[in-house]
Amino acid sequence: MAAAGGDGRDGFVLGLDLGTSSVKAVLLQAGPHGRPLVPTASASRATRADVSPSGEAGPRGQEQDVHRILQALSECLRALPMWQLQSVRGIGVSGQMHGVMFWKSHQACSWTENGPHGIFEPQQVSRLITWQDGRCTNSFLESLPQPESHLSVATGFGSATIYWLSRHSPEFLKPYSAAGTIQDYVVAMLCGLQRPLMSDHNAASWGYFNTDSRSWNSRILEESGFPTHLLPDVAEAGTIAGWSAHQWFGIPQGTRVGVALGDLQCSVYSCMSRSTDAVLNISTSVQLAASMPPGFKPAKCPDPSAPVAYFPYFNRTYLGVAASLNGGNVLATFVTMLAQWMADLGLDVLETLIYSQMIQTALAQTDTPLIINPTLLGERHLPEEQASVSSISPSNLSLGHVTRALCRGIVQNIHAMLPSQQLKAWGIERVIGSGSALSRNEVLRQEAEKAFPLPFSYGQDVDAAAGAALVMLQESARGDS
Repeated sequence: MAAAGGDGRDGFVLGLDLGTSSVKAVLLQAGPHGRPLVPTASASRATRADVSPSGEAGPRGQEQDVHRILQALSECLRALPMWQLQSVRGIGVSGQMHGVMFWKSHQACSWTENGPHGIFEPQQVSRLITWQDGRCTNSFLESLPQPESHLSVATGFGSATIYWLSRHSPEFLKPYSAAGTIQDYVVAMLCGLQRPLMSDHNAASWGYFNTDSRSWNSRILEESGFPTHLLPDVAEAGTIAGWSAHQWFGIPQGTRVGVALGDLQCSVYSCMSRSTDAVLNISTSVQLAASMPPGFKPAKCPDPSAPVAYFPYFNRTYLGVAASLNGGNVLATFVTMLAQWMADLGLDVLETLIYSQMIQTALAQTDTPLIINPTLLGERHLPEEQASVSSISPSNLSLGHVTRALCRGIVQNIHAMLPSQQLKAWGIERVIGSGSALSRNEVLRQEAEKAFPLPFSYGQDVDAAAGAALVMLQESARGDS
């Protein structure tokens, strides 16, 4: 069956990435046999979606306004050429993993015609509780049953968040009949799915999911009082979730829509050209990933203290991943701190100006004895870890010294989790850098190349969106053949 907007030999594929701090969209032109030709257009918009946590979560909560995320998505699509959108024959979607939002089936959105644009707006939906959420304390996590999975459960994981809500705010869950990641919600709304469909990427990121059987730990969850009716159905990454139920910004009704994917896997997919590549992604957080050989199976029991985890990739393979919670968000916190200090002194300076100036001063300061451990948010394998600064002297307190040390600390933290020696033992011969923070920060790139003594190359700022489009392009080629 050919998708609307093309006969399988031409047209465009749209890739979307719903990230923590921004939404990105990219159009790829599809060539013969599904081969991508070139990215023809792209757009990125900041979400500015962070809101104060509600209820009992307190300051440890991290929540986002779904309406603002969808507004940023709409702005991205409006920025793309209409004639290309009208020729889109497939939509691939990725997004931030681990997080969870809730909605009421049949009432989760409303579709309206806005000029030539069909558009949907959220209706009966909750906020998005993100992967950065810290409401699940160590003692709370220890009270949860042991998962039947090789992956442990941490705060910010969807299943842990739902457990917390069911115990601390059961009234909150009552109005809702569906749950998923933000990208699962978008796919469900595009396809008119009354029950959400989730890829094994996102299911594994929630926890209590067995990647071998591709199934939830239903018995364990039910016996411990988990509201299992909220769990989405699960499909293999790279398959079709459905077909668009409405025209959407000129994209024809009946266009294929892929099941939503993890942003990490999509970033790797768009960058990694051979199995001997590793991908270092520095955006809001940091991930260093390498593909495991075919047939690799992770240990059956989770090890919460291990800095490397194994997440499902494509075609029943795995990625070995060191995932740090501390990346571009730490730099953003530093910038916000400087802006607040200046405001306290009666000066009003744009954060964008502060950021560019601190990078310039760090480029001029090529080395520093100052040491910054940047783990403001702890790490999943070291949840009590805190940030620290050492080797302070009167001569290394300049903005250049501090910025250089902060960028170095971010890179050295991920290197400590997955050292270059381990990468070489896995047969890695090259590191590919990707992510918005890395692409915009030459100091981070310099420090990454020092820490990992391997050949380096770089991807683009829209790698996850491009990866989602590439996956969809290949699926469309299979479907049209």
